Amino acid sequence: MMSETKSVLFVCLGNICRSPTGEGILLHLAQQQDLESRLLIDSAGTSGYHVGQPADLRMTECASRRGYRLLSRSRQLTHGDLHEFDLVIAMDRSNQEAIAAINSEPTATVCLLSDFLEGDWPVDVPDPYYGGADGFEEVVDMIEAACPKILAQLLE
Repeated sequence: MMSETKSVLFVCLGNICRSPTGEGILLHLAQQQDLESRLLIDSAGTSGYHVGQPADLRMTECASRRGYRLLSRSRQLTHGDLHEFDLVIAMDRSNQEAIAAINSEPTATVCLLSDFLEGDWPVDVPDPYYGGADGFEEVVDMIEAACPKILAQLLE
């Protein structure tokens, strides 16, 4: 990997709702600004429940209505990810704790998505998996609000 390339990994529990949405929205922004060659954008889950599966259909449809494509397949977070990526963004505090349990001394900067949000957003991006359509919309709202700041930090 070239030194000017920056990398970001979005992490949630199963890697089928929140983290692939982060990956898809940030990739969309990078493509709009012709920055794909400078960025490596990926996602993973702290659990292996859905390894190999595409993003949840409800989330894929919600993102698609806003012009985003979620094309990744679920994979489980590895110890190595925490050294290979520059920035690891957990969707909630429980996944941030799971990341610390996998590697207590990562070289990546590990933070929460909400660290990139201003205003009255929740600290944790809620997991929409067991809820209704509104939950998926809220997740996309939060990630859309955070991604411009994430992109700006990666390009510093």
